[in-house]
Amino acid sequence: MEKLKLFGRRDSAAVYPIREFLRRSVVDFEWIEVNNDNLLADSGTVSPLLSKDASAIQFPDGELVVNPSIEQIARHLGWIKKPSQAEYDLSIYGAGPAGLSAAVYAASEGLKTILVEKEAMGGQAGTSSLIENYMGFPKGISGAELAERARQQALKFGVEILLLGEGIKGSFSNNRINVDLANGDKMVAKANICATGVEYAALNLPNENKFFNKGVYYGAGAGEACFCNGKDVFIVGGGNSAGQAASYFSGFARTVYMVIRKSNLAETLSDYLVKRVTRNPNIVILYNSEVKELEGADLLQRIRIFNSETGIDTWYNTSKLFICIGGKPNTHWADDTQIIRDLNGYLITGSDLLSHTDFNGCWMEDRLPYHLETSVPGSFAAGDVRFNSVKRVASAVGEGAMAVTMVHKYLAEL
Repeated sequence: MEKLKLFGRRDSAAVYPIREFLRRSVVDFEWIEVNNDNLLADSGTVSPLLSKDASAIQFPDGELVVNPSIEQIARHLGWIKKPSQAEYDLSIYGAGPAGLSAAVYAASEGLKTILVEKEAMGGQAGTSSLIENYMGFPKGISGAELAERARQQALKFGVEILLLGEGIKGSFSNNRINVDLANGDKMVAKANICATGVEYAALNLPNENKFFNKGVYYGAGAGEACFCNGKDVFIVGGGNSAGQAASYFSGFARTVYMVIRKSNLAETLSDYLVKRVTRNPNIVILYNSEVKELEGADLLQRIRIFNSETGIDTWYNTSKLFICIGGKPNTHWADDTQIIRDLNGYLITGSDLLSHTDFNGCWMEDRLPYHLETSVPGSFAAGDVRFNSVKRVASAVGEGAMAVTMVHKYLAEL
């Protein structure tokens, strides 16, 4: 089968998200760079249409789309669908490890299940170049491949998947969750699992938006590695995603700098990754450090890093800055519901609800909340979006499966 072709300039802000979406979705595509010295003789109809911030896609059927949106690409590939049922047993929001695990287990046990994902399969784990501490993969597996295998497994058991779907409002009535999707569709389910994870946080620097996808990237951005040959790359963060990204980029870049605020990595990074990054001669760890300023004309050219221990500011020339510092959960959809969250927006579940001041006023059941159940009966949470969760792929997968067990108990009550 002929590959999809993606045309654009390597530093185009429009091309990066498309390239990442295709990579995370495990779509086989050919990247064709457009530049001033390359007229693309074999694709002359494309290059004249591309400015420095434009992109184009040629699908295997020959159709050419200039400046396509992610939705247009997904729709052309047949991935955009509408809910086919008036009501589901279980709706799951978020197709990271927790959501995919829940979908596989729920459908395999006979529940009529729908899975809604607003971006690409895999969540933050899907951006990882290699997950090495997940059981059963001694050589490791990329986050995208793991997610793709789970997606195929979910489809095998009959899960309905809505890609690029997003719930903007949720309400609970008559023992059902009613969700308004961003595209205008409505969805009803007897129970639901929120597995939406967290979104990468920004550094909140003055020029950050200016350089978004033009030198500043959120997440591991493994697809950019091939454009980092001989360059100095900076990664902000000290968690596993940052450590794995540093290890991966070190095989391409001249030097990879890890910028962390703390004085050690052991608190936030798995031991095997601590050993790997500290022993790698291509990786330099800047402890007690923060990025304070970004500079460049159109693209990022240099950054200022402040060391809190020495009090010294240092400017570094770079065109690649990857921000992997975690963030906050997107649970605004619960604003008008009785779902209890902590101050950062994480969903509080199970026994953690009992000590919350609002719990007695909203919980009317004769029983206590099940493990992983929120303050609304039948509404569960799994993975990173949940208060006090363990931020690891294996933990998220386990919580997804466990949440389905709790869903069965709840449905048996109805």
